[in-house]
Amino acid sequence: MLTELTCLELGLVLWLVHVFAQVLIAMSGLGIPYLVGARDAPPADPGTLLGRATRALHNYVENFAPFAAADLGLIATQHTGGAGATIWILARIVYIPIYFVGIPYLRTGIWIVSIFGLVMMLAQLAGH
Repeated sequence: MLTELTCLELGLVLWLVHVFAQVLIAMSGLGIPYLVGARDAPPADPGTLLGRATRALHNYVENFAPFAAADLGLIATQHTGGAGATIWILARIVYIPIYFVGIPYLRTGIWIVSIFGLVMMLAQLAGH
């Protein structure tokens, strides 16, 4: 079983994976001159994969903040040892390729599993 600290570390690594995936896809689709420029005008067509990578990154950032808060709360209060953090990180690892491939219902199901992990962490933090 992964500990809360390990899950937090993996969460940061996963953020880097999201960022680098999005940047690499953007480089191939939009070109370096566009990316290093001011980007005052939107690109003509960013492409499906770049759109998915960007949305996946935004979704991850939105979900990482509550995870980090709950995880740090568990660590600070020594309420560690539950499965919520592990469920969250494993679901988020699976989420990336599912989103990139474009499997909508499965993607949503994986996201729900990650939310379930957050709820478990919150219950653990509350001492239940």
